[in-house]
Amino acid sequence: MRKGFTLVELSIVLVIVGLLIGGVLKGKEMIESTKIKKVKTDIDSIVAATYAYQDKKGVLPGDANTNGLIETGESNSAWSALIDEGLVSGDKAIQGGAKKNPFGMFYGFDVNGTINVITTNVVDAQIISDLDLKFDNGDTTSGDLTIKSGTTLQWAAF
Repeated sequence: MRKGFTLVELSIVLVIVGLLIGGVLKGKEMIESTKIKKVKTDIDSIVAATYAYQDKKGVLPGDANTNGLIETGESNSAWSALIDEGLVSGDKAIQGGAKKNPFGMFYGFDVNGTINVITTNVVDAQIISDLDLKFDNGDTTSGDLTIKSGTTLQWAAF
């Protein structure tokens, strides 16, 4: 009586292992794709909340000097104002209430020239590239979505 596995048995095991690895990789890809879509949804909802606040109050949230720009120093008060009006959810004790993106980093308000932008960090530059391909012009140096620096993206919002 022989001990060991036949080639057929080993082949079946290898096929099963390959299928398992393929399934895990595809699942990871689907999760990443969902997170990318969520970033776009978040940005759209932040812009909508900001416009709703402006319509109601006549100024942008957090715009202390009423120059029509939510500058870096005004970002936390902008989030607080949006939370106080019930337009976004958040905890004002954490980053002024700034919302987190699906990658665990905070969204923020900033200015690029005379345009208000929403900024956030993501895991890596490839994700920014994927976002840009899916929702903008495919060029991370121009269009609505651009790389501010490193893995920080900015989305021209309003």
